[in-house]
Amino acid sequence: MRTSFHGHAREFAGLPVFGLTQNWSDDPPVLVPEAELPADPGAVAWRIEAWEEDDNWDYGPSPAFETAFERFLDLVDPADVRALVIGQWGYSAMNAAPIDQLCAAASRLTGLRALFLGDVPAEECELSWICQGDVTPLLAAYPNLERLRIRSGDANVEHGTGLALSPIRHTALRELVVESAGLSTGVVRAVGECDLPALEHLELWLGTDRWGGDASVEDLAAVLGGGRLPGLVSLGLRNAEIADQVAGALAGAPVVARLRRLDLSLGILGDEGAAALLAGQPLTHLDRLDLRHHYIGRELAARLVAELPGVEVDLAEAELPDAYGDRYVAVDE
Repeated sequence: MRTSFHGHAREFAGLPVFGLTQNWSDDPPVLVPEAELPADPGAVAWRIEAWEEDDNWDYGPSPAFETAFERFLDLVDPADVRALVIGQWGYSAMNAAPIDQLCAAASRLTGLRALFLGDVPAEECELSWICQGDVTPLLAAYPNLERLRIRSGDANVEHGTGLALSPIRHTALRELVVESAGLSTGVVRAVGECDLPALEHLELWLGTDRWGGDASVEDLAAVLGGGRLPGLVSLGLRNAEIADQVAGALAGAPVVARLRRLDLSLGILGDEGAAALLAGQPLTHLDRLDLRHHYIGRELAARLVAELPGVEVDLAEAELPDAYGDRYVAVDE
């Protein structure tokens, strides 16, 4: 899955995104659609946002977003909504994500199958600043949810707005994507401890320790074992400062044999990691190996392509260390 942090999502869950935003020229502000409302609420992914700066820095919910979301529920038949894209909730660096409000609406959003919480691009807020919270209640409130995509910082734990997850069983979820500048040990371990029998695509952006990414390869053990993920065919461990260590662990990980797509892009994968992939278990069964944004030398890059015939190996965006020998993930703030 390719991801851009510039501009809002135009498509989600196979549906075009239809935007709703607050018009602040009206008093009180009104919710304005970007075009004529679709006749079928299930034919689009509805994007809702409401800008509002929290001058008190209390990290509470945004009243502006709360109002906008309630107006959305009155604007369409919520039962027919299949996909939601949540943009700015006030100001996402200072306001907690509207998790409680989304959970409270579950009895009305009975057809919801896909949720993107945090469609906040770089020009609006740094990834590491985005306040989230405990997303476990969302999975409990929406047992039929099939896709969950979360964009979050993990550096706001002291305010109670850092990303959190507890182990949970969810039988419908097919796709889980967590984009972060730094995923904590707790979140990574919790993902591995979740019982997700229908999950086909898992994507974790591990990030850097500078922004809370303190997870190690050991914390990925349950994911790499794959015991609770029997349906997994696509695994992304992206934007990782520990990319070489992850590659070393994947060389013998049981989950790899059943994968069709493996994604180690956006991180600092170098010759050590590339050599581990080549020396480990066979990868010729893969349809795609994504290593985009890497620090692999030409020789090993050529070997990867030559020794994986039939596999689409993406080695775009070859990077070089800086003058001090340092390497950087693609999204580090």
